Amino acid sequence: MVSAPASSRLNASFADFLSLLRRRLALIALIFAVVVLTTLGVTALLPNWYLGTTKIRVEKPDGEVKLFQAQSVAGYDPYYLQDQLKTLQSEKILSPVIESLGLNAKLGASLGSPVPLTSGQSYAYLIAKMLRIDPQRSSSVIDINVYARDGVLAAAIANEIARVYSEDRIAFATSAQREGVSELKKQLATQEETVAKQSDVVEKLRKDLNIQGIDLTARTIDLDVDSLRVMKGQLIAMQIDADRRKTEYESFKAIPRDRRLSVVNSELIRDANILQLGQAYLLADQSVTRLRSSGLGEAHRDLVSAVDNRNKIAEQLGALLDGYESSLLIAYRTAEAGVATLTRQLDTAGNNQIASASDRMRPFNDATLKLDEDRNLLRTFKALLRQREIDFQQPKRTIEILNTAEPSRSPSKPSWPLNTLFAVFFGGLLGVGVAVSLEYFDSSFRSVADAEARMGLPVLGVIPLAVTRGAFGDDPAESEPYRVLHTNLNLMLKPGQTASFAIFSAGPGEGKSTTLQRLALTMAAAGERVLLIDSDLRRPTQHHLCGRPRQPGLGDLLAGRETLAAVIQPGIAPNLDFIPSGGQPGFTLGLVHGPRLKSLIAELHGRYDRVIFDSPPIIGVSDASVLASAVDGALLLVQHRRNPAAMVERARQILTGLKAPVLGLILNQVPLNAGEDYGYYTNNYAYYSEGGKKRPRSRSGSTPAPGKDEDGDRLVLKE
Repeated sequence: MVSAPASSRLNASFADFLSLLRRRLALIALIFAVVVLTTLGVTALLPNWYLGTTKIRVEKPDGEVKLFQAQSVAGYDPYYLQDQLKTLQSEKILSPVIESLGLNAKLGASLGSPVPLTSGQSYAYLIAKMLRIDPQRSSSVIDINVYARDGVLAAAIANEIARVYSEDRIAFATSAQREGVSELKKQLATQEETVAKQSDVVEKLRKDLNIQGIDLTARTIDLDVDSLRVMKGQLIAMQIDADRRKTEYESFKAIPRDRRLSVVNSELIRDANILQLGQAYLLADQSVTRLRSSGLGEAHRDLVSAVDNRNKIAEQLGALLDGYESSLLIAYRTAEAGVATLTRQLDTAGNNQIASASDRMRPFNDATLKLDEDRNLLRTFKALLRQREIDFQQPKRTIEILNTAEPSRSPSKPSWPLNTLFAVFFGGLLGVGVAVSLEYFDSSFRSVADAEARMGLPVLGVIPLAVTRGAFGDDPAESEPYRVLHTNLNLMLKPGQTASFAIFSAGPGEGKSTTLQRLALTMAAAGERVLLIDSDLRRPTQHHLCGRPRQPGLGDLLAGRETLAAVIQPGIAPNLDFIPSGGQPGFTLGLVHGPRLKSLIAELHGRYDRVIFDSPPIIGVSDASVLASAVDGALLLVQHRRNPAAMVERARQILTGLKAPVLGLILNQVPLNAGEDYGYYTNNYAYYSEGGKKRPRSRSGSTPAPGKDEDGDRLVLKE
């Protein structure tokens, strides 16, 4: 449960935040408008991109597909899927797509090139700008997304990539079977020639031996025919096995060593250790890729460790692959040796058979036996070839195209709703962030209490910005801040004593001259005899505000060229006289003019109730220091949120060091929505000046009771 003090602090902080937003509303609106308009302008200028999407399902094949064997269902394999994502973006797949669709000319025309692009340029542009391969999470489905300036072209490219990839996967899955079928066809053709030749030999022996009506199925040889058939069948099986091992060895040997890591799969290699190590290598490679994409440098220890681990696994996997190649070679040579040995044994058995048969029937029997064996072998080849062809024609379910991309009617990029949403969100966020940052880094005074606490001086007046910018007429709301300043200033001075004072500021452009001129008018309207002196000899302003000539003036008087009576311009307003700055170029107040200035002030004390000086900035200009040492008091004017507090404190320190009595502070150009305790001043001016006709609204939006503030207390001005 939140305690009352904590809840109050929370509410105060939120109220301060809302007040900050109200004060900086113009800045926030400007930044918001710039961001939104810039985003909309950039979106309007961006070219339209159309999206074509084709979905495919990719499954890992489980070894060789055979019709006469039980088939196992392939499961989801993320490592195999990552390998297929790289394959989809490889030149092996995209180069046929570029060629079949004529993308070199089409992309060159869309980019404004006078000549078609090369295949390498088209491939690079396709990968960088157009193609996005996105796998769906925990699924074997892959989205082939293609962006193009033409919706028809985008759909055509997506569909063509799916088609080429499907054909490539089927070709890869059936490559071993295709080679086996091709080899069987060669063996079958050879065996057919052998049978034909052996038939010719039997017929020739029949004619030569004048054999008529002999049953070829009858055998008069002494050798066990069944044993001979068994040996012949073993020879056939060993020859087929030797051919298969030779094909496996030559297929594996033809793969370059630098590409063997990419073909570690159960289709080509059936060694479990190599497959497990291959999966470990894929994990290590993905770890290196993830670390690099996270922004780590190449010398980062995590990245270096991951790269070393991947390289070690690659070395181990390379050694196992080399050993696997050696094992294939040994198995192939062993099978060939077995075929040769069995062939010699079979030849020896045939010779023995011929020696033991009768002289007349032995050649004929041998020829007919050989013919039967060749025919049996021919039938075996035909049956095996038929089985392999059926297996080869069996559909390979390693890839399935789930949909065909259709031309998009509306562009996918740029997205107006998405860009507008982001512009509104980030524009508002940036505007509020800049406003909060400016408030956070603003080192000026935040409130009247803050100024009084840090400066150690009372605030004698708060001049609102609307009053500063408006015309100074008969409206009580305009003159009320200066009457309050006049009253507080009189309370600081001794009653009935003539006083001379100057208004100083830390820097230029803080509204010091305007405030001084209006304060002089307020004093004169109250019945005091006032003399306004423009002592800013470098950049005088009062003669413009009063509508009087600049010379002769104070500079001429201090230089001894004019008398006091000559420089005084009487009656610029009732009870108000004026001494301008003078027209001598390059004249400034120096230490030599200090005594003359003091004697002038002493002379004026007998003629005026108030002698007020308009001065240059106290920091960086020596004239202000001379003036501060001559007057009876000094007022320090601070423009709201203009200069850092440290700069104002430095101005006070300069005045204190000159032993000038600083009477207090004047806060100038305070906005009506400045917040903090400024609002009590700016709102009360209008409230009391119009006799209570307009009542200020509280922060909560309600109107307080007549004659009372937001807390219910009666409002009382210092006057």
